[in-house]
Amino acid sequence: MDKSFDKAQDKPLRYSSIAISGRPGAGRSTLLKNLRTYLKPLDWEFFSGGDWARKYAIESGSHKADDPTHHKATDYGDDIDKQIDITMREKLADKNNHVAVESWIAGWNMRGLPYVLKVLLMCDDALRIDRIVNRENITVEDAKNHIREREETNTTKWKRMYGQDDFWDPKYYDMVINTYSHGPQETLDLVLQALGFYKNNK
Repeated sequence: MDKSFDKAQDKPLRYSSIAISGRPGAGRSTLLKNLRTYLKPLDWEFFSGGDWARKYAIESGSHKADDPTHHKATDYGDDIDKQIDITMREKLADKNNHVAVESWIAGWNMRGLPYVLKVLLMCDDALRIDRIVNRENITVEDAKNHIREREETNTTKWKRMYGQDDFWDPKYYDMVINTYSHGPQETLDLVLQALGFYKNNK
């Protein structure tokens, strides 16, 4: 955490909540974890749609607990996706709540809510694959196949459900960050600055 960040005392934050989107390996979980370190002392809440859905998939028996790879959206019905999306949107729709959430399409799900900072994380495919290889301890070939299968399966399901062709169109987002050219700390700093924090150079 960059200790030089402070919130301007005489100004409110520009946004009340944060929604982080991106494909697998783009850095959503890392950004949420880093935001938790910085914002939890300020009474923010945090929610990972992916973690919640994985836990549900394991508990329902559709995904093995010892499988290091992540579940697919087809491991459960449309109602679970809708439950996650509706719950997140209702939570962030309340301006009095301060919540940071992440999921593949969290930012798209918050479209039309101007007080939610919608962040899209982009990354080079090679680095996304490398991150998944290291995170899940699988081979490069398995990581490539896993990403391709999950992306094709999940997006096909969500396109059918929501009638949307591109959940990661920059027009739905307040900021787009390339995590190939911006490391975890720089990504965190950019989000905090957009939120209404600034570097105190005094």
